[in-house]
Amino acid sequence: MSQITQPRNNTVDNSATHNNAQLQELVHNILAEARMQGASAAEAGVSIETGLSVNVRLGEVETLEYNRDKGLGVTVYFGQRKGSANTSDFTPEAVRETVRAACGIAKYTAADEYSGLADAQLMAQDIPDLDLCHSWDINAEQAIELASECEGVARSLDSRITNSEGASVSSHQGYRVYGNSHGFIGAYPSTRHSLSCAVIGGEGEAMQRDYWFSVARNSAELDSATEVGRRAAERTLRRLNGRRLSTCQSPVIFSAEVATGLLSHFISAIRGGALYRKATFLLDHLGKPVFPAFVHIHEAPHIKKGLGSAPFDSEGVATRARDIVRDGVLQSYVLDSYAARKLGMQTTGNAGGVHNLIIDPGKLGLDDLLKHMNKGLLVTELMGMGINTVTGDYSRGAAGFWVENGEIQYPVEEITIAGNLRTIFMGIAEIGNDIEKRGSIRTGSILVKEMTIAGE
Repeated sequence: MSQITQPRNNTVDNSATHNNAQLQELVHNILAEARMQGASAAEAGVSIETGLSVNVRLGEVETLEYNRDKGLGVTVYFGQRKGSANTSDFTPEAVRETVRAACGIAKYTAADEYSGLADAQLMAQDIPDLDLCHSWDINAEQAIELASECEGVARSLDSRITNSEGASVSSHQGYRVYGNSHGFIGAYPSTRHSLSCAVIGGEGEAMQRDYWFSVARNSAELDSATEVGRRAAERTLRRLNGRRLSTCQSPVIFSAEVATGLLSHFISAIRGGALYRKATFLLDHLGKPVFPAFVHIHEAPHIKKGLGSAPFDSEGVATRARDIVRDGVLQSYVLDSYAARKLGMQTTGNAGGVHNLIIDPGKLGLDDLLKHMNKGLLVTELMGMGINTVTGDYSRGAAGFWVENGEIQYPVEEITIAGNLRTIFMGIAEIGNDIEKRGSIRTGSILVKEMTIAGE
């Protein structure tokens, strides 16, 4: 008999409860069909999502979109031969055909000794309520009004705001069910709401654009339309009349919203696929220092309302809080079950990605970080993807502000910052307490002792 596991006290509209029960039954039926068609093991996922998105530009509605998406995916195993198929048709006939297609694919694939379901004993048993689902009772007219207000605030803030890329409001609610032939079926609902604005400013021949956004599980926790619009306009204005720098070596502060990218590159370098392919500069670094001794990086997948929170990963493995870097030393990789088997290790519950990756903050806010740096570059935008995970070489276009005597002096544009991720990570001097929380990676601004700035 299948074990159906749901969050305790989960927040679901009563009107949706019957449909959610049907989705769980659908996964149960898919797995039963796979057994009937001879599969030795199987896993299936079903999801359904509804949403509303509105974009307003120059006071006019540019797009208005309702969506109701659904999908079904099944993977079957015949021994260690694997096949997968997907459909958006939930009828019994379509389910049978989808399972049949997956089985047909499996019969023609080569056996892979590392393939298969995650180990049964690792399946999530008692799924906590992570408070991830908060419906937003907003209709199209209200969303248009909110977006219009946001853009209006940005456009009216200063006469130098000359154009707009628009303001957007979106609200999405989904329900996900995953099950496998270990007898596990897990389900949880989630929501994601956002408000954003981007405007263009001009002064003389100079033009710049910038943006701001807010995102939350609960719409009540979004920044106000006034706040988002104001910050979008202020960020645009402060970038006007940017200068280039002469090529130099300098300290660099990555503002919190771009510092998340540094941690993302770190995770890419310790991900299972890169490790078993021997395609990472952090190969064989487990138990070795990769950051200064004060750095602590950990995963906290059960934060209430966290944008990266999840009770189980995409293989049904229970997520858990764990250290990845402690005292600067690499403690663990980021693995799904396939990569773990290839490496002779155990999955870390990261099939599908990391869940609320956190680097512990220091005591300094951004203003104090600037004073601590005294002279150098504050990076607020990065462009391009000049990152080589094999060697660690790092080179990206950047924009931001030049700092002297601990104070911002002028905006900077058309420069490149470069270094090697190995030395960048070890060269971290401070981590700010201005924590960016609008995603699955949480970090404050990061001060790196020295990087190459390529300019004139």
